[in-house]
Amino acid sequence: MPRLYAITDSKRYGENFEETLRKVLDRGVRMIQLREKELTGRKYYELALRVREITREYSALLFINDRVDVALAVHADGVHLPEKGIPPKVVKEIAPKLLIGYSAHSLESALYAQEQGADFITLSPIFETSSHPEAKPLGLLYLQEVAKKVSIPIYALGGITWDRIKLCYKNGAYGIAGISLFIPSQEK
Repeated sequence: MPRLYAITDSKRYGENFEETLRKVLDRGVRMIQLREKELTGRKYYELALRVREITREYSALLFINDRVDVALAVHADGVHLPEKGIPPKVVKEIAPKLLIGYSAHSLESALYAQEQGADFITLSPIFETSSHPEAKPLGLLYLQEVAKKVSIPIYALGGITWDRIKLCYKNGAYGIAGISLFIPSQEK
């Protein structure tokens, strides 16, 4: 699996969503999570179709956030599930070919995701983040502890900067996930 995992956000990607997405992919990202909570089902589906075309051009994996139906409809590579979403085991039963990512915010939820058959987790927030200022950072030692107890890949998420990437890898992260991290600075 690729090691860089970008999570979309229309507010940060701006009006030129597809152009910004291409710039993110030009930076070497090969996993994209389409995470657009504000869109209606139809708008989300239509955007997912366009994003699927772009990710195919770049040979990048596409994950749809929390919508198995949309993931199947656009032939995405996988779905990314929130902690309070449908259990990964259920998704594996109804859509066995989809890869499953899972948002974990504790060791317990990471172990749950693994037991349920998730293919990888995002663990967050590792550092303070403007996306969720109310969330207490887990820190690098916690990342290290989770990495020792979980055998599926862990993508560190939350407050990751280019300067902190090596620290995350040294403390057990398989890969790095980010929302604004991969957006070229002039696009933020």
